[in-house]
Order: sequence, then structure tokens, then C-alpha cells
Amino acid sequence: MPTLEQRVAELEEKVARLSGEKQEIDQDQPWWEKWFGSFKDNPDFDAAMERGAEYRRSQPKASDDCEHDVPA
Repeated sequence: MPTLEQRVAELEEKVARLSGEKQEIDQDQPWWEKWFGSFKDNPDFDAAMERGAEYRRSQPKASDDCEHDVPA
């Protein structure tokens, strides 16, 4: 069975390696660039975007609320 010092040294080694991997990932490119274009020509994505647009069009506009608050 490894000693406490050996176990701590192994953990420190793993933490250092994982910390280095994280830094490499962060410096590589912004997260959104990795996803950009991944839904290109995807009919399911296009349908979801259309449904979202339909929902937004069905909602009252902020200007609709203002008409009721303005004294005549």
C-alpha cells in the first residue's frame, strides 16, 4: 500500500497535469468558435429556430404596454 506521501505526490502530479490541460483548452479558441456552424443544414435546428421566432412574434411588444400607461 502506498504511503501518504506517495499518494499526495501522485495527486499533486494529477492536479498539475489537469491544470495544464485546462489552460491549453482555454487558450486554444473561444468556446463559441468551436460550435459555430455545427448546426449548418440541420433541418431540426432550422425548425427549432422557426418555432422560437413564431413564439417571439406572438408576444406583445413593449410598445403595446406603453400605450395604456400614457395619459390621454
